Amino acid sequence: MNGATLLVGLALLIALGFALKGVIKHWQGEGSCCGGGDIAAPPPKKLTGTIIGEKVIKVKGMTCGHCKIRVEEMLNSIEGAAALVNLHRNEAHLSMIREVSDAEIREAMKNGDYEILSIEKK
Repeated sequence: MNGATLLVGLALLIALGFALKGVIKHWQGEGSCCGGGDIAAPPPKKLTGTIIGEKVIKVKGMTCGHCKIRVEEMLNSIEGAAALVNLHRNEAHLSMIREVSDAEIREAMKNGDYEILSIEKK
């Protein structure tokens, strides 16, 4: 074996190690995606009252159906609001029966690995 072959082999081993580390983090739910296990989607949140408005939230970092469910759960924790996430458009639609501030939305999502790019009133 010559030096170039050893160098290429070593580089491939290092790259494989980093890739494997990322996959393991993904499976453990430590990456921006919430993991690879089965997760059942909860039923949609139902609001009781008149819907007074809607906000569209652009979200960065959603990569799969599990992410969609996590973002919906975080936003559905807001009293008087119900969320539906469109994974392909990277956005959440928040229906409200009371005025929900942008700060409340950001607070509900602060513990996730997702970035709010914008919040627009519809």
